[in-house]
Parts: sequence; C-alpha cells; structure tokens
Amino acid sequence: MQQGFDVLEKFKYFNEYLKNKDYLRLSDEIRRTNPVDIKDYMQTLDLSQAVIVFRLLTKDDAAEVFAELDREDQQRLLEGFSDIEVSTVVNELYFDDMIDMLEEMPATLVKRILKNSDADERRRINMFLKFPEDSAGSIMTTEYIELKPDMTVKEALKIIKETGMDKVTVYTCYVTNETKVLLGYVSLRVMVTSDVDIKIKDLMYEDVIMVNTHDDQEDVAAIFRKYGFTALPVVDNELRLTGIITVDDIMEVMEMEATEDFHKMAALNPEEDSYMDTSVLHLAKNRIPWLLFLMISAAFSSTIIQSHQMVIQSVIALNMFIPMITDSGGNAGSQASTLVIRGMATGDIKLTDWIKVLLKELKVSLLVGSVMCFVAFLKCILFDNVEILVAITVAFTIFFTIMLSKMIGSMLPILAKKLKFDPAIMASPLITTMVDSAALIVYFKVATLILGI
Repeated sequence: MQQGFDVLEKFKYFNEYLKNKDYLRLSDEIRRTNPVDIKDYMQTLDLSQAVIVFRLLTKDDAAEVFAELDREDQQRLLEGFSDIEVSTVVNELYFDDMIDMLEEMPATLVKRILKNSDADERRRINMFLKFPEDSAGSIMTTEYIELKPDMTVKEALKIIKETGMDKVTVYTCYVTNETKVLLGYVSLRVMVTSDVDIKIKDLMYEDVIMVNTHDDQEDVAAIFRKYGFTALPVVDNELRLTGIITVDDIMEVMEMEATEDFHKMAALNPEEDSYMDTSVLHLAKNRIPWLLFLMISAAFSSTIIQSHQMVIQSVIALNMFIPMITDSGGNAGSQASTLVIRGMATGDIKLTDWIKVLLKELKVSLLVGSVMCFVAFLKCILFDNVEILVAITVAFTIFFTIMLSKMIGSMLPILAKKLKFDPAIMASPLITTMVDSAALIVYFKVATLILGI
C-alpha cells in the first residue's frame, strides 16, 4: 500500500515539473523510475505531454515503456511522433513486441512504420504477419543467441558479449548447423563453468523439446506449464530454427486464453478489448445470441412441465420443489464441468481418461447425492409440511438428479474436445439448461412411480 502511495506522490511531482517546464529535473526523476510506473504516468497525460515525457527517456527505457503501453496508447503516441522518432522506437523494440503492435494497428500507421524500416526488416515483418493467428509463429521472436557446434566456449561467449544486449534471453543458446537445422541447446551457466577450449557440441543437450511454427499457442502454453521452460525453440517443417517463444509472451497467451474461457463459460462471445474500452452496442451484440439460444433452449423445460400437467394437478405440492431440484442439478453439473475443463486445460485430464473421470464423478455423485437426498427429505418433512410420499419423491429426485448432472457435467466437455469444439462452450449456462430438462423428466417419472399418478 505504501508503495502505491509513493508512486502517486511521485506523479504529483512529475506534473509540477511538467507544468513548470523543468524538463531537466523531470528527465532525471523519470530515469530513476520503473518503466511500468512511467507507463502508468503517461496514460494520465494528454498527447502533447505524453510525447514530451517519452522524448526524455533513454532509448532502452523508451522501448520498454512503449512495449508496456496499451495498443490505443501506442497508436496515440505514434500519431504524435515524427518519422525519425517512429523509426527509432520501432527499431528499439524486440521483434515479437513489434509484430504484436503491428497486428493491432490501423493500416495507415502500419504503412508508416514499414516505410521507416529497412528492406530486411520489412521482409521479416511480412513473413511474421503471414503466420496463422494464435499460432506459435505469430508469437515468437527472432532475438535469440545462435551458436555453431564447432565453436569453442571462448568463441561462443564472445558472440554473447557482442550481441547479447539485443537478445530477449542469453541464458539458453541454440545450436544449429549451416542450414539452420536445430541440433541442440546449451545454457550460459554450463558455458561459463566450462573450459574455454571445449567445443559447444560437447556441451550441448541434443534432446530438444520444440514446437512448429503452426502449432496452436494453447498447445505451446501446455508445454511451458509441463516443463517450466523460460524459452522454447520454434522450428519449421524442415526443423530449421525460426524463432523462440519466451515465458513472458506465453504468460500473455495464458491470460488471454483464460479470459476467453471465462467469457465462454458465462455464455458470452469472447472479447478482445478490455471491458472499459468496449462499446455498449458491441457488448450487447455479443451477449444477445447466447441469451437467445439459452432462452429458446429453456423452452424444452416448459414443454416438459406442460406435458406433465396431470401429475402437477394431482399433487399441487410437487410444483413448489421444481426450482430447488433444477437449481441443485444445474449447480452440480457446473461443479463437475468446471473441474474437468480446468483439468483438461492444465493437461491433467486427457481424452483417454474419460472412463476414469466418469467413474470418479459417479462415486462423488453417490456421496453428494446421498447427503442432499437426506437433507431434502428432512426439509420437506420438517419445514414444508408435505406428505411423506411427496418428501420421498423429492428426495429421490434430488439423488438421481445429482448423479445425472455430475455425469453430464463431466462428460460434455470431454465430448466437445473429442469433436474439436472448445470445452468451455459446454460450461455453466449450457449445461444448466440441459440439466434442467433432464431433472424435470426425472422428477415427473419418479413422482409417477412413487405416487402412482
């Protein structure tokens, strides 16, 4: 808390220096400030003030601050820059950050950036922009240390010293042959603790875990989670090293995928923009299709109730327990689906584990259903003052509904994955709608049997 207060106090001083045009003092203070805090400060300024502050930064800080800014703020700054400043900023960015920026920018700004890039840079940019969206190639960077197997440790360390400042990581170096085929990797720690005359091929690890440029970024994230890598090499179909993906980039992917799943689990079309930056019309447009689908789906429940009017009219008390039964079933199904979707996302549950999942949920549902069945029976007798046969009907319905809901909630996400759909679409709202219909069918069948209607 104290740290946040100090930052706000610092911003007040920055504003004073800016107001008084004391740029020398402002520059001195800003250079001793964390780039993330500078980014936060610049977002509070108008365009002309933000450009002034940005021009006071060192080249390294400027690139880091620019990469931290939201796409809208990046665009705002670029529009206030001269062509020379655009070229300077873009050239200082890591290549993956530049690609991320270009993918979000309007065409006019992209043309301006490309105009201020050299021919080789333009060729690389155009190659990266052609990779499929959400693929490993679209999030990789080309700033990595590349070594040859016949180099000595001394030669390798010299290369790292000369080029390391322009690379996203120097801790893992990749070994390739003359045609750039990936042969292995060697860590900086191994090199600095080895004799300087040893060949790199004698130190490198040949068992390399790699991904293809066209692999889905979710699969890449799963590899990072499994092995705890800080960087992962990306190769083409001929196993030539094309780039690397670093842990900070994959963390952004994980956050984006998690947000997308949350949207789907809440029956929303995924949003790319933040909530505050999304228009009311756009939010409504993305919510209406799902709500209409769920509303129409819920009509099945009404149809089931209507087709069993004779049962309800015979025992009016049955009507009062419908919300409790359907809600219990929906909640039980959502619990199971959430855990299974989470397990599939982390790699803990695979498609081949469906029998294990089914058996485990069956055991869980027996325990949970038994407890809820007993409590429902006591509630009906002690608080609702209904006949014992009605109480037994409700209790048994709860038991079978919980079992059925757990089965549906656990199996639908796996089925969706098997059919190449996103398991998140089988989450709470959709499962709840399906379970409601199933619970009502169970309810009226049990009532018919026990009450003899």
